[in-house]
Amino acid sequence: MELKWLLCVTLLIFGIADAQTHDGEDDHGDDVIDIEDDLEDGVEEVDESKSEAGSPPPSPKVTYKTPVPTGEVYFVENFDKGTLEGWVLSKAKKDDTDDEIAKYDGKWEVQEMKDTKLPGDKGLVLMSRAKHHAISAKLTKPFVFDTKPLIVQYEVNFQNGIECGGAYVKLLSKTTELNLDQFHDKTPYTIMFGPDKCGEDYKLHFIFRHKNPKTGKYEEKHAKRPDADLKTYFTDKKTHLYTLVLNPDNTFEILVDQTVVNSGNLLNDMTPAVNPPQEIEDPDDQKPEDWDERPKIPDPDAVKPEDWDEDAPAKITDEDAVKPEGWLDDEPEYVADPDAEKPEDWDEDMDGEWEAPQIANPKCESAPGCGTWQRPMIDNPNYKGKWKPPMIDNPNYQGIWKPRKIPNPDFFEDLEPFRMTPFTAVGLELWSMTSDIFFDNFIICTNRAVAEDWANDGWGLKKAADGAAEPGVVGQMMAAAEERPWLWVVYILTVALPVFLVVLFCCSGKKQPSAAEYKKTDAPQPDVKEEEEKEEEKDKRNEDEGEEEEEEEEEADSNEDKLEGKQKSDADIGSASQEEDEEEEDEDGKPTSKEEEKIIRT
Repeated sequence: MELKWLLCVTLLIFGIADAQTHDGEDDHGDDVIDIEDDLEDGVEEVDESKSEAGSPPPSPKVTYKTPVPTGEVYFVENFDKGTLEGWVLSKAKKDDTDDEIAKYDGKWEVQEMKDTKLPGDKGLVLMSRAKHHAISAKLTKPFVFDTKPLIVQYEVNFQNGIECGGAYVKLLSKTTELNLDQFHDKTPYTIMFGPDKCGEDYKLHFIFRHKNPKTGKYEEKHAKRPDADLKTYFTDKKTHLYTLVLNPDNTFEILVDQTVVNSGNLLNDMTPAVNPPQEIEDPDDQKPEDWDERPKIPDPDAVKPEDWDEDAPAKITDEDAVKPEGWLDDEPEYVADPDAEKPEDWDEDMDGEWEAPQIANPKCESAPGCGTWQRPMIDNPNYKGKWKPPMIDNPNYQGIWKPRKIPNPDFFEDLEPFRMTPFTAVGLELWSMTSDIFFDNFIICTNRAVAEDWANDGWGLKKAADGAAEPGVVGQMMAAAEERPWLWVVYILTVALPVFLVVLFCCSGKKQPSAAEYKKTDAPQPDVKEEEEKEEEKDKRNEDEGEEEEEEEEEADSNEDKLEGKQKSDADIGSASQEEDEEEEDEDGKPTSKEEEKIIRT
């Protein structure tokens, strides 16, 4: 038993030590798990020799290093120069809008995030609220959709959350009329991509403008909505990485923080569809006048039953009702308020004769009712209402009429919608009710590895720095409990239940009294030696009895063998001697041989 208790105490000690170890690891180790190998140069580890004995090591410090593209790019911008060099602010006005808000006069600035963990990391910030903003920049060369994929990637941080507004980018189409100084909402674009939110509608746009090969007109094609919950990306005030990958085989992927949240095919997963239907309904076709769409009709052969009374009322008086005892027939339900007084400014010429307001008759409070008693109304059991013939299947039913199909005169088939209009600039044209939206690390390229390297060197550092600054698991649990006090119950049960089970397991065995405990009392204690001797004698007797039984079984087997041998020898004796034995056996009723009798008796 002492060994069992020692084991329990040891388990508890190891459990507490393990919890403390994991807590320390969560506070100082897990925060940097997501740092990629190529970020190791940006992390300064503390010299272990300088740390005091027994004190936890400080959190690693992540230093910022301007990202550099590792391959060919069409556009790249990290804003670390601290200026808007290369960007053009729009001076346009929106059409069909009041002059007060028509101007694109929202302010843009290049600065660090408010609560940055990476000094030196700057980005483009939308500064104004309730204003139109427009800014754009040229690509190093136009992007032509041919045999290489398109990858668009950038970062967004809603530093103040977002009430209503967008943070999407537009890839401006290559046209002779393109003027970045007059960039506005009607400026032609090839692709629009990025987050947008208003009210409780959280969106992640992917829209491309497709040119009809027959008419030459452009039509917007919208990707299906993601199945993932996007709310966190708008509300957690963290920097998120948005990536669009568009492949020459018409497939696309949309990623947030390097995780796919939406994917599909330009031919199958866009609304409206890229290719129109081959057939359409004939707009000139009309439904015939005699077309019968009624699936059911009244039975023309049905006749109203003779006993059907259409004039019977739905309600009748209850003839069995009896006036309750104590009913005050002479007392009205309402009486004039005796305490009411005519207002001093009451003018009978103007206001008429003054009357006291009516109040509930106080005498009726203790009675079952006042006024003239009337029998209550009940449902009429004979009421049937107006008779209608029953409905039957319409023998002339022709179904729901639809216009006939004809070949679609506008039909076309574009099997390569990926080959969109080339674009030559990137722009942000936004309206927002929230300020301080942070943009950073734009890149447009054709190599996915280049985009991933750029993400690791930019967004990856932000994530590592945020992770290093965040509290450990215990701190996060405490903060969550402050917002949701009911979590304390969960925490207590989570900790108390395992401890209770361990204690229950350790203490569940029966405790036998020891000799020392007997000596402390006057209660008689059993003689251990006598009990042991009795048990030994009992075991010995059982062993002896077992041996005797085995000997008897062996003797019985031996006698049986002898009897069989005797019977065989008797069979060889002559018939005369055998007859005598049989006669003697018939007379006496038992065998003549004493030896056989002894064997049989045994």
